[in-house]
Amino acid sequence: QVYLVESGGGLVQAGGSLRLSCAASRLAASTLTMAWFRQAPGKEREFVAAISWSGRNTDYADSLKGRFTISRDNAENTVYVQMNSLKPEDTAVYYCAARKVRWIDYVGTERDEYDYWGQGTQVTVSS
Repeated sequence: QVYLVESGGGLVQAGGSLRLSCAASRLAASTLTMAWFRQAPGKEREFVAAISWSGRNTDYADSLKGRFTISRDNAENTVYVQMNSLKPEDTAVYYCAARKVRWIDYVGTERDEYDYWGQGTQVTVSS
């Protein structure tokens, strides 16, 4: 079992920045592809960003490229997403997700391929 705990959410003004963190349970960070998804009220959960276990490969939702940056620290069993130039439409609950992989450079963007999820952290961007 992999346990994921997100932190770093909060209220920020439009144009501001936040960094979300996701801590994975001990011994679980290895060979995990990890990702961030988000869900706004009344909407489907959507892909935000993903990073391979090696850290060499990343992928982003097209609409977020240039504003969001995903990174990871395997020594700390943690993945991050730095969110800059935030907009009110970025308001959502942000979820960390993980899946075990054999290929360390694999990056997945589909919600259904992730087996483990955190509880989510609320991000609210005021106009």
